Amino acid sequence: MELPVELVRTFAEIVAAGSLDGAAARLSVTPSAVSQRLKALESRLGRVLIVRSKPVAVTEAGRVVLRLARQLAAIEQDALAELGLDDPAAGVPLAVNADSLATWFLAALAPLAAAGMTFELFRDDQEYTAGLLESGTVSAAVTSQQRPVPGCSSRPLGAIRYLPVASPAFASRWFGDGRDAAAFEAAPLVDYDRRDALQTRYLTGLGADPARPPRHYVPASADFATAVLLGFGWALVPEQQSVPALADGRLVRLDGQPVDVPLHWQRWKLDSPVLARIEDAVVGAARAVLRPV
Repeated sequence: MELPVELVRTFAEIVAAGSLDGAAARLSVTPSAVSQRLKALESRLGRVLIVRSKPVAVTEAGRVVLRLARQLAAIEQDALAELGLDDPAAGVPLAVNADSLATWFLAALAPLAAAGMTFELFRDDQEYTAGLLESGTVSAAVTSQQRPVPGCSSRPLGAIRYLPVASPAFASRWFGDGRDAAAFEAAPLVDYDRRDALQTRYLTGLGADPARPPRHYVPASADFATAVLLGFGWALVPEQQSVPALADGRLVRLDGQPVDVPLHWQRWKLDSPVLARIEDAVVGAARAVLRPV
């Protein structure tokens, strides 16, 4: 069985646009033509690829086709680059966790950006970025998942270290009588979002009930660190963000061991010079900054 490239590309545009009408506008064709292409692709495969919601939702079979579409686009981009006909507007889609994005990841990509490469970055928790790779949304990802996503390779990057910190005024108010489990159960803390488990893991290690403390949610890495500096609560902050503030007294270190989160680089197993250059840059930069596992 063959899958016509035009049908696969149209499917990818539907997912990217979120609707058949949006894909029609991107492709400069009628919505009817997009619908016919989708039906033809689904008929060939004998499977439903999307749920027609707003935006459209991709089925399990659709994820496989979307991954194929992304891989075809990457191969085409490589070929055009070798011919000197590459489109600088065609950004390479990459997934990265928020703390890496805020600390070391952009510096790793900077030389490639200066050379003319462009990127489309997707930010998510390190435990979920592999899902963007598996769905075909991105070509590579920084993830905490060591086991390779099907069709992908995995390389260790190192561990990002988190230090338990608070502002001096906050520590004096909430931990002035001691830093036992009862104190941590009463003291407010800062979570990145409702999926952030770092503070919960730390509290459990101290023997405190993680369900008891009041919680702030600040879903941006730089603003998260700022909230801790301003005394909203205590939190585990990446050492690249916390060490300077510890050195000048704007933060104080709390009890307990730091938390190390190992990170890995996963990408599609394609003979792609572009992805290979990105991998070399990311792995080199990470190993110079992150903790060895």
